[in-house]
Amino acid sequence: MDDAGSAPPPFNSADALSSLQRDLRALGLTERSGLFERRGRAITKVALDGDTLRASVVKRPSRSSPEWTHKALKTGADIRDFVADLKKKIVGWSDRDD
Repeated sequence: MDDAGSAPPPFNSADALSSLQRDLRALGLTERSGLFERRGRAITKVALDGDTLRASVVKRPSRSSPEWTHKALKTGADIRDFVADLKKKIVGWSDRDD
């Protein structure tokens, strides 16, 4: 049996970035110069880094000097997991920070 036809399409980082940006806006985040904010607080930032996306998320929303965690996104599954995890964090932060 030939498995060559069952391989997923190659990861297109530029298309993935556009899609991720749409997903972040759908979560209610506002984009400002590559930084996504909620209520004036930085939440995440994403950028192309060669064939991968470099994503950073704050440990906790803060108006001053937030601490960031970084992650490389190399596949569509990485992006889906990143968005799902971020959605959970935003819900948790909303409960505490409102």
